Amino acid sequence: MSDYQLGDTLYEDTLGGGCHWSMRVRKGTLLTLTNVKGGANLGLLMYNPENLLEKYNAPDTLKCQHTFRLTQGHCLYSDMGRVFASIVEDDCAWHDTVCGNLNKKQLQEKWTLKTYQDALNGWTQNGYDAFLVELAKYGLTRKDMAANLNLFSKVTTDSQGNLRYEPNSKPGDSVVLRFEMDTLVLMHTCPHPLNPAAEYPVRPVHYALAKAKEVQPDDECMNSRPENIRGFKNNAIYQFSGQ
Repeated sequence: MSDYQLGDTLYEDTLGGGCHWSMRVRKGTLLTLTNVKGGANLGLLMYNPENLLEKYNAPDTLKCQHTFRLTQGHCLYSDMGRVFASIVEDDCAWHDTVCGNLNKKQLQEKWTLKTYQDALNGWTQNGYDAFLVELAKYGLTRKDMAANLNLFSKVTTDSQGNLRYEPNSKPGDSVVLRFEMDTLVLMHTCPHPLNPAAEYPVRPVHYALAKAKEVQPDDECMNSRPENIRGFKNNAIYQFSGQ
């Protein structure tokens, strides 16, 4: 059980490799994501379910925390300066923030494109289309898609700015997100666009929901940057006034 968890797990399931899902997560919920077999990638997008125009903002998340990669102690921001979630525990220490999703063209170039009609549950999906399917469930389209976070994937740069994929997540590694406001969470387990695997990697991710303990005044995520203190204050104003 996480140190931030108040009680027993309320719900859990496993998202198979190359799959997608979405759910509404309430404020004060812990979401524990576990890399079951190693080598997983979990694409993540977040929206405000009360105002779907408000979504995860990757540039602001990185800029205000002075970082290129995300890990424990960081917060995930909306484009309204509010904190969707905090990364309260992390076994990986590095998650990709800039490479986006694998698309259909990239999938065809890297691996074999298998359709559902031909391969049934063995079909090969890409992260871009996976997110489009989940967005459509809420009346959203491609224009509503934002730059996503890739959990369990490490991407570094060299002196010329070239990006390099570096597997760094072992079987059993987990990331724990504490949600600071009600959030619509979209997820997929499609491969990272820079994954050099010879065959399409099918890597599941287990997820578990539990009630989080109250945020304390000395909370690591809230206090890691002055900007994060302001982000939590923005949340408080929003939740008090509804604006």
